[in-house]
Amino acid sequence: MPVTESDVLDALRPVEDPELHRSIVDLGMVRGVAIDGGVVAVRIALTVAGCPLRNEIQTRVSDAVVALDGIDRVDLDFTVMTDEERAAVREMLIGDPASTAGSNPTHGHSEGRTIPFADPMSRTRVLLIASGKGGVGKSSVSANLAIALAQRGKKVAIVDADVWGFSIPRMLGVEHTPVVIDDMLVPPQTHGVSCISMGFFVEEDQPVMWRGPMLHKALEQFLTDVFWDEPDFLVVDLPPGTGDVALSISGYLPRSEMYVVTTPQEAAQKVAQRAAYMAKKVQIEVKGIIENMSWFTGDDGKRYQVFGEGGGARLAEELEVPLIGQIPISISLRSGSDTGDPIMAADPDSEAAAAIRAMAERIDVELAPTRRPNRGLKLLS
Repeated sequence: MPVTESDVLDALRPVEDPELHRSIVDLGMVRGVAIDGGVVAVRIALTVAGCPLRNEIQTRVSDAVVALDGIDRVDLDFTVMTDEERAAVREMLIGDPASTAGSNPTHGHSEGRTIPFADPMSRTRVLLIASGKGGVGKSSVSANLAIALAQRGKKVAIVDADVWGFSIPRMLGVEHTPVVIDDMLVPPQTHGVSCISMGFFVEEDQPVMWRGPMLHKALEQFLTDVFWDEPDFLVVDLPPGTGDVALSISGYLPRSEMYVVTTPQEAAQKVAQRAAYMAKKVQIEVKGIIENMSWFTGDDGKRYQVFGEGGGARLAEELEVPLIGQIPISISLRSGSDTGDPIMAADPDSEAAAAIRAMAERIDVELAPTRRPNRGLKLLS
C-alpha cells in the first residue's frame, strides 16, 4: 500500500518539540505533507525564528518519516508561527494569565497569575537550598544536586533566585538563552535540568541594583511566566541570608522544603542557623543540613579537616533534622563550576560526586513527604 498523508501524520505524532515536550502535530507545527513516490516533503512551522533546536527537530522528523515503508527521502521546509499562533501555543501550555485575575498573593498567586507549584495538587517537590552566609558553596551544591536528581530519572528544574549573585547558568554550562513564545519563557535545558536565572537577562559583569518590589516581580515572573512543564523537583538556589528574596519565595512557594548548606566551621554554622530559624518563622519545613567542604583527601589517602569539623552535625542536632550529607573539598568540583563542567557530569566517580549522589537518593527516597499540606505564609511579627 502506498504511504498516505495520514500515515505521515501518524508517524509524526510521537515526535516531540525538544523544548516544549509536546507532539509537533498537536502543537500545530506540521503545516503540509506532500508525497511523490519515495520522497515526502514536510513543511514545519517553528515556534520562533532562529529556533536553537531547529537541527534537532529536522533530525527527529526525518527519522520518523524515513522509517515508513517505501520512503527513501524526506525534504523539510521551515516557516515560522504567527503571533496569534504563538499565543495559542502559550495558552495550550500554561493557560490564559487573565483567567486567574483577583487571586490571593499569599496563597501562591500574584497579580492575577497562578504559581503552579503552590497548587495543593502539584506533584512537584520544591527544594529551597539556603545558607546563612556566602562562600559556603551553596550554588555549586544546588547545581550538582539538581543534576544528581535528574540522573535518577527525575524531571528537574532549577531557579537561580540569587538575583545579585547569579551563577547557575555558568555552573551548568548552559549554551543558549530562554526562547520566548508570546511572553512565555521556555527555559534552556542541560544535563537533564531546565534552568532560569537573572544571568540570562543582564550582562555577567552588570550589577543588579534592585530594591524589594523589583526583586519580588522578577521572582514572580520566574515562577509564572516560564513553561516548567510539571517537574518532579524544582530546586531553588536562594541568595545567602534572610532578606527580601527569601521572604518572597517563602510566600510564593509555601509548600517548599528547605535544605541549609553550611561548612564545618563553627562561625558558618552559627550564621546558617539563622536561615533555618527564618524558615520556621514563615512555616517552611527545614528537612536537612548539607555540610560542604567537610574535608580534603590528600594523595596519602588521609582526610584533612581544613575548616574544622562537626559544624553540620551540631546544626542538625540543634534543629532536630538529619545531616543528609558531607561533601569533601574537590578541585574538580570547584573547577567544573567555573568552566561549566559540573562534577556530576564530568567526574561522576569522584568522592564529591558520590557524596552528592547519596544526598540526592536520601532526598528522593528517605525524605519524600507522605503528606503535602498547603501552608499559607505566616507574617513575621
